[in-house]
Amino acid sequence: MQTLYALETMEQSNIKPGTATRLLNEKLDQTCQIFTYLLYSVVQVAQYAETDAQSRASKHLPSAEDLQVNTKIAGNEFIFQITNDKGFQVNLEQWKMRNLTDSDLVRKLYNSLLTTDTYKAYIADESRSRQGEKEMLEFICKEILSKNESFLQHMEDNFLHWGDDEEMMSILISNYFNKPHLFNFLQLISKEKMDYAKELLLTVIDKKEYCLELIKPKLQNWDPERIAAVDMLLMEMGVCEFLYFPTIPTKVTINEYIDLAKAYSTPQSGQFINGILDNILKDLEKEELVQKQDRPKK
Repeated sequence: MQTLYALETMEQSNIKPGTATRLLNEKLDQTCQIFTYLLYSVVQVAQYAETDAQSRASKHLPSAEDLQVNTKIAGNEFIFQITNDKGFQVNLEQWKMRNLTDSDLVRKLYNSLLTTDTYKAYIADESRSRQGEKEMLEFICKEILSKNESFLQHMEDNFLHWGDDEEMMSILISNYFNKPHLFNFLQLISKEKMDYAKELLLTVIDKKEYCLELIKPKLQNWDPERIAAVDMLLMEMGVCEFLYFPTIPTKVTINEYIDLAKAYSTPQSGQFINGILDNILKDLEKEELVQKQDRPKK
């Protein structure tokens, strides 16, 4: 959707063969960058415990408290899993993510973590469990990073699409901590999903005029020129899925585009798109133009 919207706003003279897929790949690359950097930020906050311990121990007259900084979190098994992943290291180098580090911000995030009851309970427990280790890092991501205004501004300053991807990132991070061994940092988006995204993108571009022929008669008193551009794109995508993507159930299509409309367009867009797509679908089914089939089993 975002790629199609970008194409709509570009000068037609600037759109060359391959522009659409290039923009899509750039968008997906940014998503991978954000995911990698979020995990890197979790690592930095956790590892700051050792920096804090060394700094306080090296004071001219360290107190007993200075000499007893708990560094348990720096030895969290998931921290080792992330930092020893070759794909993760490649991403850090390729996108020069270490250059984005704000040391003062990392220190403030760590100090914020220190004051929480969750962290105090974590370091008070001398034992380690995989579940406890996982929950601690998820806590850092959800309660420390995601609720810190300075960190959110830092992400917005460094990643153009942070606002679009922020909500999805919580799902990706949770999925990672549940099954880190299944993640490939060099291909976060599976080939199947990449192929689907490219096929849908190119189909919507190719079938745009035909889709508009189906959509415009359903607009009744609506002026097509005054309908939100995002709403029109979502309807075009929905119609293409009805007609050209046989393994995607029509109900799934409609629900998906209602959700996208609510997230990216006007408050009324979800209901509006639901009505239009449902109306078009009924006509297409009467003409037996919608041919759906079960997705092949792997």
